[in-house]
Amino acid sequence: MKTMILLAAFLASSLVLAPASLARQASSNTPASAADARPDAQKPDAKKDDARPKPFVVHPEAPSVTHHTVTIAGQPVHYTATAGTLTLFDEDKDNKPTAKIFYISYRRTERPHADYEKFVKDFKAQKGEDATPPSNYPDASTRPITFSFNGGPGSSSVWLHLGVFGPKRVNYIDEAGHPGPPPYRVIENAYSLLDVSDFVFIDPVSTGYSRAEEGVSEKDFHGVESDIASVAEFIRRFLTTDQRWGSPKFVAGESYGTTRAAGLTDFLNDRHGIAVNGVVLVSAVLEFGSIRFAPGNDAPFMLFMPSYAASAHFHKRCAERYQRMPLDVFLNEVRDYTLGEYGSALLKGSTITDEEKDRVAQRLSEYTGLSAEYLKRANLRVSQPRFCKELLRDASRTVGRFDSRFTGIDIDDAGESYEYDPSYAAIRSNYTQAFNGFVRGELGYTSDLSYEILTNVQPWSFDPAGNNRPLNVAERLRGVMHEQPYLRVLLASGYYDLATPFFAADFTRDHMMLAPDRRGNFTTKYYEGGHMMYLHRPSLEQMRKDLLEFYRETPAGGR
Repeated sequence: MKTMILLAAFLASSLVLAPASLARQASSNTPASAADARPDAQKPDAKKDDARPKPFVVHPEAPSVTHHTVTIAGQPVHYTATAGTLTLFDEDKDNKPTAKIFYISYRRTERPHADYEKFVKDFKAQKGEDATPPSNYPDASTRPITFSFNGGPGSSSVWLHLGVFGPKRVNYIDEAGHPGPPPYRVIENAYSLLDVSDFVFIDPVSTGYSRAEEGVSEKDFHGVESDIASVAEFIRRFLTTDQRWGSPKFVAGESYGTTRAAGLTDFLNDRHGIAVNGVVLVSAVLEFGSIRFAPGNDAPFMLFMPSYAASAHFHKRCAERYQRMPLDVFLNEVRDYTLGEYGSALLKGSTITDEEKDRVAQRLSEYTGLSAEYLKRANLRVSQPRFCKELLRDASRTVGRFDSRFTGIDIDDAGESYEYDPSYAAIRSNYTQAFNGFVRGELGYTSDLSYEILTNVQPWSFDPAGNNRPLNVAERLRGVMHEQPYLRVLLASGYYDLATPFFAADFTRDHMMLAPDRRGNFTTKYYEGGHMMYLHRPSLEQMRKDLLEFYRETPAGGR
């Protein structure tokens, strides 16, 4: 009977505290127990304490600070990791708290923490307790700091964090990026960029552990402009609290995170006077008309074609003469054909002749592995979902949207589209489980909230910039690049990305109308991977080389 009473009490408390909408209203200062709130108090009996339901901890009272060492390029890199939240306030409403933004930061140190503690102890013994020892951090005026986030919208920062930039990364069983059987964990990231830059990984509101405050609607942050403004405010506050105003500053985003990065770079400059040194765009989408399939919009059908061809080349579905070509040589031909005869055919619409349609369909068939008859029935316009279902239909397989190297299996082969994205299914649990173990174990941060890896933030407001037209933030990036002559941009694209295809990103770049003396500030790199090209080990290795070059060549005062 006693057991039943305790169980009922636990379930009742769970019903009150567990739902996210209610958990977000709990105080972030809730201690783990009443005794923890009074350090001098006697601890309750362990058995009795275990019998009581524990309070739901939304956010720990203080950030968790830990110290580590990672080996990068054969050299030890010592660093301090901080996992915590930063509160945003509304200055127009008596500085009312509006949201808590969760972040994880990594800052390089000169010595291991234990050595530095000993040094400080010896220093004070010699100089006196009031003496200030030299900092364990490198000179902030020459040490870059990079603010990183992912996309969605609705994604946490976990992908770039545990995929490429951070000192730990998710483990895979092969060079392609397959996860293998669970459980999943992180391993040391020898390809991290922590040797050249400090990093702050930001989870926008509603993602990760970030939540709107009590009485504030999370929808207030779910939009292009409000999202940019809140992330910009986080950066401004972080630069102040961590005294990094004098550091070279970089912004790195992936997918919709590149949309945010372009708007953010402009907003930081225009609203806060924060000039960014460099912007890293991973799998970019800056102009949404380039990826939205819709009647009357032929651009996506053209801009996805080279990625379709790359996918067919990987799965050995191209015509033999193209299959023998090196991938980059083959794709150069597909680009030229797309901008030439294929683009012209689409522009003609229904006025295209049967002879022209047959000729174009045959060439596209040789490039993509789709039959000429299928291409003609589709009016030479194959959307991404159709392609993912059709390419390997005869083998009873679909190909991935994020990464067409990955394949999946549907209930049957007759569908118009795939049931799920096999490239996301392959990594979702890997990153989720690995992060949850890592943040609690190695970083010592514990919240009872669900860490939202990728959550639903719809409806997402595209107003006013996307009102009655596709959102285009490329113009904002062009504007700030014209204003700031030293600003550099690196675009990283995967050949097998069918979410934000590389040719669409190139098309957007080429239509930014950058002045001739600014075009050299924009560098593009391609990888034989997908949307998360860093899953592919050779691409991850090459990304590090390209990023090292980008950081070192980006001008920065004081170094």
